[in-house]
Amino acid sequence: MSDLQSERLLREVTATWEREIVPEITEYIRIPAKSPMFDADWEANGHIDRAVAQIEAWCRARPIPGLEVEVVRLEGRTPVICMQIPGEGDDTVLLYGHLDKQPEMTGWREGLGPWEPVREGDRLYGRGGADDGYAAYASLTAIEALQKHGGRHARCVVLIEACEESGSFDLPYYIDALRETIGEPSLVVCLDSGCGNYDQLWLTTSLRGIVVGTLTVDILQEGVHSGDASGVVPSSFRIARELLSRIDDPATGRVVIESLHADLPEARLAQARHAAEVLGAGIHEKFPFVEGAGPGDRDLAEMVLDRTWRPALSVTGQAGLPTLEMAGNVLRPSTSLKLSLRVPPTVDTVEAAATLKTVLESDPPYGATVRFELGMPGDGWEAPPLAPWLTDAVDAASNTYFGAPSVAMGEGGSIPFMGMLGEKFPAAQFLITGVLGPASNAHGPNEFLHIPTGIKLTCCVAAVLDVHLVRPKD
Repeated sequence: MSDLQSERLLREVTATWEREIVPEITEYIRIPAKSPMFDADWEANGHIDRAVAQIEAWCRARPIPGLEVEVVRLEGRTPVICMQIPGEGDDTVLLYGHLDKQPEMTGWREGLGPWEPVREGDRLYGRGGADDGYAAYASLTAIEALQKHGGRHARCVVLIEACEESGSFDLPYYIDALRETIGEPSLVVCLDSGCGNYDQLWLTTSLRGIVVGTLTVDILQEGVHSGDASGVVPSSFRIARELLSRIDDPATGRVVIESLHADLPEARLAQARHAAEVLGAGIHEKFPFVEGAGPGDRDLAEMVLDRTWRPALSVTGQAGLPTLEMAGNVLRPSTSLKLSLRVPPTVDTVEAAATLKTVLESDPPYGATVRFELGMPGDGWEAPPLAPWLTDAVDAASNTYFGAPSVAMGEGGSIPFMGMLGEKFPAAQFLITGVLGPASNAHGPNEFLHIPTGIKLTCCVAAVLDVHLVRPKD
């Protein structure tokens, strides 16, 4: 596209975001469309269906020639929105996002909340706006603006699921059901990832896998007086703590199970070093440490690798511990901990889950009853090498709309859809990006959507679609 066309496209996208998309996302945030893992009665509660209906209505109203919008429902599964936009040639681009949300989480600052949208300058606060409610709106806006301002594109399929935050366990059934509709895409665009800053376009080149489960330690049949039993009966919490040390070193956090590590590709090491140069201290300063606290590793490139290519354990929930107000002098019979283990992109998560279960349940201390009940693992993903045309296209788009070149980096989170698509479409190129930058805090309190980044990212998607159509083909 010419410079003049790019300027017009930016104005068009900016106007659409401010006039239509921001108000739409504002209303979407109000809907507590929690993913099925966090709302077992999601179907009866109807919140996911409300979010589907809102997004569907807006999409149907877009003046895009030939646009087809369908809500697909398989019995007993969360729905998906599938949209088709005709294009030139016989190629297909698949654009992906999701509309389900993480739960509320505590700790929102005064005046903010998960279901109460608040705009403060460039930030729109509330659950799900950045992760990932904007994706459907941005995808269609990119296509619409491209058509209006002299651009061209291949046939596009937009797929918005409602189960991503639960591990996308419904999605494989829809991929199979919609196989003819999806076809064989040569480019996959995913708008559910992050960005290292808000100053340029960021490409995600890998995603860690995840193994989740609940560790339960039972030592007594019922609680007993701690003064009577402590010193004789071991604490179930201490046993759990000892078991966790089988996974990671409590002093450093390094995972001690060697099979959960992976060889680091040289290309990813080079990307980590470059990302560290670009971000500097922003790699760790984006996190809200308490005063005086900081990261364990002070080498910036190593920090990038620690959060993208190395395993790490987090304890994300508990049961069996009373609140402080209700905690009497009782030695409790049981402790349960929800574990979340991130593993490198190339580690097999099914094997990792089996290893973790064996490590935790074998030879239980003091003869305690120990159970590790596994959730559904989510595979990691490593992108195939970027084709020269895509490398050039994302760089040009980033320079045009952000004023700086693009940067590639792995991400520490998981998008199960990527591994799934990587297996089904091994020849496809992948543009994985997103708006989750410093302090945006997906899944946590004070999540926000950075509106200018959403606008520029939409323009970049349009620019890449334009280049994709006329790219050199082998």
